[in-house]
Amino acid sequence: MNTQQLVSMLKQQLAKLEQDALIHDQNLAPSQRQSLQEIERFNSQLFAQQGAQLSPCITQLRQDVKQLEKQLYLKLGGNVIQLSCDRIQDRFSALRRALLTTHINLKSEQQRKASNRARYAKKQQQAIQDSGFGWIASNVMQNSHQLYAELNKHLNWAKKIEQKIQQMEASLEFCHSDDKIKLQNDILSMHRRLGKCKQATSYIEERIQLFERPRQSYPR
Repeated sequence: MNTQQLVSMLKQQLAKLEQDALIHDQNLAPSQRQSLQEIERFNSQLFAQQGAQLSPCITQLRQDVKQLEKQLYLKLGGNVIQLSCDRIQDRFSALRRALLTTHINLKSEQQRKASNRARYAKKQQQAIQDSGFGWIASNVMQNSHQLYAELNKHLNWAKKIEQKIQQMEASLEFCHSDDKIKLQNDILSMHRRLGKCKQATSYIEERIQLFERPRQSYPR
């Protein structure tokens, strides 16, 4: 494939992706756009974009293709060309993956908000046993060192679950259509686990504040 064919192929793929992004954005209800407004859909090194709409990413991709076309015309070094090609490929893959996972992000955000509402309601009822986290041993609640150890454990669990979700979402793009629904359900299940883990983390943080507050109220 010569350079002209390469650029032509990229422009065709970009045109198709632009149509997909436009359809995606047009099909989003106002409430869905609001739900996704604060969600970062991409690694900051890939796209300077936040929220629901994906069309703005096309402008950035088009600039990359134009830059590559210019580099090829000027016959710049192979390393420069390769870096540009890799960047374009990464952005194409990330945007396609975002198109596939919008509904998953919406579900996750809905579950997060529902979890926050549930946690607030439980907080109003007070009492450790009524908080939903009675499985955290009562003796842990009597020792700040154990509390911090328990908090660190849950933070590590949350990090591992987030990494697993990222891996599963990345697999969606290359997943066979017959297996896609199962993988999407698995991702939603992991999001629920992550929500529960974060709930437990918030609960432990509240206990730490309550545990240490008496100490901080007296001058030394």
